[in-house]
Amino acid sequence: MSSTPPRDAEGLRDRIASQGQDALGRLAQDLLENPLVHGAIARAFEAREKASQAQEVAMGALNIPSAADIERLTRRLRSVSQRLEGIEDAVDRLDQRLGGVSVVAGLDTRLTSIDETLTALARELHAVREALPDGPKPVPREQERLDVESDGSPKPAKRKSA
Repeated sequence: MSSTPPRDAEGLRDRIASQGQDALGRLAQDLLENPLVHGAIARAFEAREKASQAQEVAMGALNIPSAADIERLTRRLRSVSQRLEGIEDAVDRLDQRLGGVSVVAGLDTRLTSIDETLTALARELHAVREALPDGPKPVPREQERLDVESDGSPKPAKRKSA
């Protein structure tokens, strides 16, 4: 015995299903066009909206976030996360570029060499200054601006006008 129905039964089933779908479609259309049903559906949606608003107000009074609040926060968090990823990518690119510059040009070693040379020159200049016989010693800056009067009391020097 075979478990498949005969072709006539399949055709009949398809025809009944099609007629049932058509009848349901006409019934739904007639219900939506009926002013009484249409009004009842509109009032049900309005009541649902008012209940939702009342729920949000009550949750706000209890300091509990609503689903809309959480959704807004989630969107904001995603936006901040995307911006942060962009900043991280830019910092990585900048780090790579700076790393390439110092490696290619040998900038670190050159700067270190220049610093050491300047330090050695400063030591030599100091040694030369110390070796000069009775050369004029540099006067401290504070003393350069003082004008000593004959009585020995320091007074501020008069500034020259430009």
